[in-house]
Amino acid sequence: MTYSIKEIFYTLQGEGLQAGKPAVFCRFTGCNLWTGRESDRAHAVCKFCDTDFVGFDGALGGKYANAEILADRITSLWPITDEKHRLVVLTGGEPLLQVDADLIDALHRRHFSIAVETNGSIKAPHGIDWICVSPKSGAPLVQNFGDELKLVYPQPGLMPQALPWDELRFSHYLLQPMDGVDASSNTVAAVAYCQANPKWRLSLQTHKLLGIP
Repeated sequence: MTYSIKEIFYTLQGEGLQAGKPAVFCRFTGCNLWTGRESDRAHAVCKFCDTDFVGFDGALGGKYANAEILADRITSLWPITDEKHRLVVLTGGEPLLQVDADLIDALHRRHFSIAVETNGSIKAPHGIDWICVSPKSGAPLVQNFGDELKLVYPQPGLMPQALPWDELRFSHYLLQPMDGVDASSNTVAAVAYCQANPKWRLSLQTHKLLGIP
């Protein structure tokens, strides 16, 4: 399989339960909820995405002919002195449009723990070590189990109480304030909701606060 990659870079995980961990991020091109073009945003299922996942113009972006080549490129960014703590985050766009058993196996052979950030509309293949689902209003929630459910808040059409609670099996539930012009008020609202509903934990985009990729 040929993999279409927007960018690959080494940074710290900025969101969720693994925030602060060094990780190689591999961003796949394409998404099933938005084309990524501003002209299509108003008609997209997901209208608030803040990520550029179109094309191959990011660091190390391009077409990778097979899983071994892509896994080698990812490995090249990890400090050569460490094999025990390798973490790769497969993200997008929607990474599960492309992530398959060959890539999972290739990364595991290189001693990576594999995390994926998905909108939950596609079933995750077996073997992923950490599944973070960020559901979107108007999209099916097919991947209804995993390590963390990270809900962008407030999200019109998908507030916490509207989730299909009888079907969900996640270890952790996180609210992430929606970014944009209302980010400050959204953060206040998310804090208040977590305080009133302790099942939820606040997730901040710390990479933006720190000014790192």
